Amino acid sequence: MAVAPLKPQAEVANFLNLDIRVGRVAEVQPFPKARNPSYKVAVDLGELGVKWSSAQITHYAPDDLMGAQVVCVCNFPPRNIAGFLSEVLILGARNAEGNVIVLTPWSAVPPGETVY
Repeated sequence: MAVAPLKPQAEVANFLNLDIRVGRVAEVQPFPKARNPSYKVAVDLGELGVKWSSAQITHYAPDDLMGAQVVCVCNFPPRNIAGFLSEVLILGARNAEGNVIVLTPWSAVPPGETVY
């Protein structure tokens, strides 16, 4: 699998404008209307509440995702994806087989904790 080329340099302020948090998967639902295989995933962000995401992470069984910690961008505008409002972006990276692997902290952190 080829590595994508580097994007142009960005200012630190671009990163600091992102609100990236750790959440815990609270619910996983099938999403048959999505163009690409996806789940509807509810993410518990502690005091920020539960936010929903459309996530292309279907190589995981729903039960394997339940309770898992995930890293999310929380301040993108909500996106309407096939009639579903996706409120947060769960971050991931593709493995050698092309599956999206969710980013997760090395050790447990409280839901809603900021990533920096």
